[in-house]
Amino acid sequence: MGPSQALPGVPARSAQPRPRAAGRQTMAEFSQKRGKQRDEVLGSTVDFLLANARLVLGVGGAAVLGIATLAVKRLIDRATSPRDEDDAKGDTTRLEESWKELNLLTATPRQQPRPPPAALSQPVSPPDPSPAAPEGPTDTGPEMSLQLSSPAPLCLTFQEKLLAFEQTHVTIPAAHVALAKQLAGDIGLELQAYLRNKFPELPFGALVPGGPLYDGLQAGAAERVHILVPLVLEAGLWSLVPGADTVARDPRCWAVRRTQLEFRPRGSSPWDRFLVGGYLSSRVLLELLRKALASCVNWPAIGSLLGCLIRPSVAAEELLLEVQHERLELTVAVLLVVAGAGPEDPLLLAWPLEGLAGNLWLQDLYPAEAARLRVLDERDAGTRRRLLRLLCGVCRRHPSLWRLDRRHLTQVVLRLGEHEADWAEAALGARFLQALEALVDSLERASLPCQLNPGVNLFGSLRDEEIDALGFALFCGLQAPEWLL
Repeated sequence: MGPSQALPGVPARSAQPRPRAAGRQTMAEFSQKRGKQRDEVLGSTVDFLLANARLVLGVGGAAVLGIATLAVKRLIDRATSPRDEDDAKGDTTRLEESWKELNLLTATPRQQPRPPPAALSQPVSPPDPSPAAPEGPTDTGPEMSLQLSSPAPLCLTFQEKLLAFEQTHVTIPAAHVALAKQLAGDIGLELQAYLRNKFPELPFGALVPGGPLYDGLQAGAAERVHILVPLVLEAGLWSLVPGADTVARDPRCWAVRRTQLEFRPRGSSPWDRFLVGGYLSSRVLLELLRKALASCVNWPAIGSLLGCLIRPSVAAEELLLEVQHERLELTVAVLLVVAGAGPEDPLLLAWPLEGLAGNLWLQDLYPAEAARLRVLDERDAGTRRRLLRLLCGVCRRHPSLWRLDRRHLTQVVLRLGEHEADWAEAALGARFLQALEALVDSLERASLPCQLNPGVNLFGSLRDEEIDALGFALFCGLQAPEWLL
């Protein structure tokens, strides 16, 4: 059978192959028709949403919704539309347009919710039936159905939400506060007895529990207390030198210098064995006490005596004790301190510092700041300390604001506390928003000077990306502050 012959009953196939371009053209036309139908449906939906948004949200809300809807529509069109060479060339232009739309959406002024009228604060009761109204089913209009429906829930103001957040996430039960203070006091007594037995030649003073929990500034949970271990230095043998005058040039620190060496040579003081270059070294004292707390103290026996479990935290740079009680968990920070002879002298902490400041002592400004806040509140029955607790509670729970610790927030509250006049409870929400604005302004300048030591920039240890992340989170919080709670 030759190639040109065909079987009977079977149609002969064309010798020319079918072109595939027609098939592709047909699919392209089909895709275009589907795209047009989809655009028409989406356009109708957008028009319907915008028309109803003007009625419900007003002009400003409809504008925001329109911008957001158009931005989402463009993203859907770009994801579903076929891609060609021109699309590849215009990717950069489309990306810039998308960012402009998002920036426009962010910059659109947000309308403040209007307070509900006084009449809406009471439930609406259905009207009494008219005696002349006929019995039986009647056609009730939308006004009647609205009145017969259940009253809509009232919208809380930001002040009310802030007070509710304080009650649920900031206020600590009095029983937990009392238990934490009792445990800290008992641990302090046991630690003081150990130091006197272990180092009888070193004159340690009486151990004093303290910290925000004792000053009414702790927020959220009674989870951290301080035990101060003071060093008793001989009068006339030691002098305090500002850190800015040392080789470290660190305004946060102070140096404790040994003096009177011509009359009282080295070895005449029990603290002379901790000297480095003529200065009392905080690093050497920290290592001595760290080894003693980690390996020498019988914490299991002390814990069983106090009804809790006590373990030293080996990984932390600070001297920390982790306390687990059946009712709460507590962290006890053991702090070696040097207190000056006069009331104006600074309180110095043995702190794990780096570099040239490793042997210096960190100035502790917390006691003076807490006393300043207490005096300001007692003067006008203000709420400055409540504001500080609220800020601490919000920042510690936020995934991006946890870097703002009590030192930063205290400076902001102190500045507001001295300039603003109204510190009544009714103004607490307004002061909270002002504190956020002050933090954003300080982050923009990357500067937060300490009031008691203006040479110290509390934002100096933050990296640029950390400052940007904090500023962005606070800016978003100012746009919708209830989201922070």
